[in-house]
Amino acid sequence: MDAFSQMIIDAVAKAKNAVVKIDVYKTSSGKLRPAGSGSGFIFSSDGLIFTNSHVVNGAEKIMVSLLNENEIEATLIGKDPDTDLAILKIYTEGYSVAKLGDASQLQIGQFVIAIGNPLGYQHTVTTGVVSALGRTMRTQSGMVVDNVIQSDAALNPGNSGGPMITTEGDVVGVNTAIINGAQGLSFSVDINTAKEVASQLIKNGKVFKAYLGFILQEVSINPKILRHYHLANEKGLFVTNIEPDSPAGRSQVKEGDIIVSFNNKPVNSLHELFKDLTRKEILTMVDIGVVRHTELFNFGIFPIERRVAA
Repeated sequence: MDAFSQMIIDAVAKAKNAVVKIDVYKTSSGKLRPAGSGSGFIFSSDGLIFTNSHVVNGAEKIMVSLLNENEIEATLIGKDPDTDLAILKIYTEGYSVAKLGDASQLQIGQFVIAIGNPLGYQHTVTTGVVSALGRTMRTQSGMVVDNVIQSDAALNPGNSGGPMITTEGDVVGVNTAIINGAQGLSFSVDINTAKEVASQLIKNGKVFKAYLGFILQEVSINPKILRHYHLANEKGLFVTNIEPDSPAGRSQVKEGDIIVSFNNKPVNSLHELFKDLTRKEILTMVDIGVVRHTELFNFGIFPIERRVAA
């Protein structure tokens, strides 16, 4: 067998026993009936599972199928529609635990592998490359999800919640969305963001996140501008769109600006910004620094608490 195929086989072997199929049930006509399925993966030795919020939304019963075909009822620990993540817990044995990697080390063009249950076909493997990093995307429900990894690994309905892994078998993303009618456009939530969300869901059952209203893309900044303004950044956040009637919309920041600092600290990535926005102390007037063309501006912005429907 060729070395490339063996590399994929080895990576899948490390992660596949942690991947689960999720079936949800809701009451219809007075009976509990199947109401959709998705994917997930076990990430802790005490049976905690990552999946997507939209997979389990409104579920009255959640069943988890392991690779060994054991089916166990799961408990919902918490969900965060804002990042489309949810945490489940199962009480059983006979499963493996996925190794969580570091998505900040990903490179555009890097090979990645998706494992999931598209259309009910359990443990389907697809491959692709990282197409873009540090994106904000709007899902078909209109929700804005930050810090997503774009790849061309084929995803289909049912892949939602499954892991995106590297050729070493480390999980770097939680597969979350495809865009209908588009080919080669798949999105996964950065695992570093997912870890932050998990810690809050496990501790509090919900996630606090302040809201700004920017649609952002991580970009490189001209080295001349970095030197001229003595900026400590390597990258910045390009403002591709501003939500109407939002803190961003009420600020002086404009589409096309590059955010280089937030709350008096350099900001290089959406993950850094996300961490700042998960602290309740941020709900006050905050300084935001932007590069507009070749000029540096500092404006005020007032983050508000994001209130998401349960």
